[in-house]
Amino acid sequence: MKIMRSMTGFGRSVQNNEKYNLVWEIRSVNSRFLDIKWKLPPLLRSFEARFEKVVRSYATRGRVEVCLTLQEINQNDSVSFDIKQAQAMLFALEALAKERNEDFAVDYNQLLKIPSLWQGNEEEVSEEFVLFVQNCLEIALQDWNKSREEEAKQLRKDLESRFNLMQSWLQRIIDRAPQVKELRFQSVKERLQEVLQNLESALDENRFLQEIVILSDKLDITEECTRLESHLKRLIELMDIGEDVGRKLDFTLQECFREINTCGNKIQDAVLSTVVVDYKNELEKCREQVQNLE
Repeated sequence: MKIMRSMTGFGRSVQNNEKYNLVWEIRSVNSRFLDIKWKLPPLLRSFEARFEKVVRSYATRGRVEVCLTLQEINQNDSVSFDIKQAQAMLFALEALAKERNEDFAVDYNQLLKIPSLWQGNEEEVSEEFVLFVQNCLEIALQDWNKSREEEAKQLRKDLESRFNLMQSWLQRIIDRAPQVKELRFQSVKERLQEVLQNLESALDENRFLQEIVILSDKLDITEECTRLESHLKRLIELMDIGEDVGRKLDFTLQECFREINTCGNKIQDAVLSTVVVDYKNELEKCREQVQNLE
């Protein structure tokens, strides 16, 4: 059984070896598909595709931001400045300013913002180091999944309470439906008798019974209530299964809406109309909640 998870979560992993302090951070929100955004240091950007395979083994939906911060423990002589490149850039800018008859003043602080001028004295990345980074990523992903599972537990409690509430409302509809039928039958009979009395005619019982059968069929919501009850049970089952639960719950809630809407159209009763409206509102709230589930 797959564990139900929210698409909203946060995970973090802080590790180090003899050369680097390493921090992975993962943040996610809901999204229709899996959309991964990366922030990697230049040293490891070429391994993005490899790391993405790891992330995809932990998630199927959501907008996920994955950030790696890498800091050298001993930073002495860890970077160098490309003086020749900087001089060439300054000479070119000075020549451009001279050609345009404009003043040119060097702002050395701007050179700090040009990544290409700064180079780390880094050795070639070894497979051992990449595995270390990847293992750290998995630890962060496990932490991220725990937070998503905890979020899903809270969502499940909320959804279950709403499903139980809707089940109680459904029972009210089922209990009230026969009374509504009787009231409508009696109303039709009284109206017919009133019309026939004015016309000085007698009520044809056979004709009346035929009309009642037609009306009974129009007012019958047995099938809708049965399907609605089945959908409510299915909602609980889906949360236990957990696989692709967000989409499946959303689809089943749409089916619930279809059935309760038909019930409301068939039985136009003042008492049940309020129940039907509340039922629809609750379904919308449930749909908003399941949008966060993976």
